[in-house]
Amino acid sequence: MNEPDTLLLVHTTCADADQARRLAAAVVDGRLAACASVGAAVGSTFPWDDTIQHDQEIPVTFKTTLGAFDALERAMDTLHPYDVPELLAVPVVAASADYAAWVRDWVAGSAAGADS
Repeated sequence: MNEPDTLLLVHTTCADADQARRLAAAVVDGRLAACASVGAAVGSTFPWDDTIQHDQEIPVTFKTTLGAFDALERAMDTLHPYDVPELLAVPVVAASADYAAWVRDWVAGSAAGADS
């Protein structure tokens, strides 16, 4: 599970759909993830500035590899508008061989991934 080609699902949230789509496009265009799924708005409750906040947020899930996570994290520091963006990585315990290869190829920047 700690190999660089281990697949990860990486979760974050954005304040609105436009922000989420821009972030998703930048990450996939930069080959830091093979796919970014932008979801429907969810309600979030969290402490910020010493008060409990209740906001609508847009979830984004990236499909990537452990080897790309550090670069994705650095990109999020630059691209994400939140002061402290949520960035949670969950290892994938099983995936179809073809899908896993597609993710790995795209993130690695190989021609096979670019043509899939």
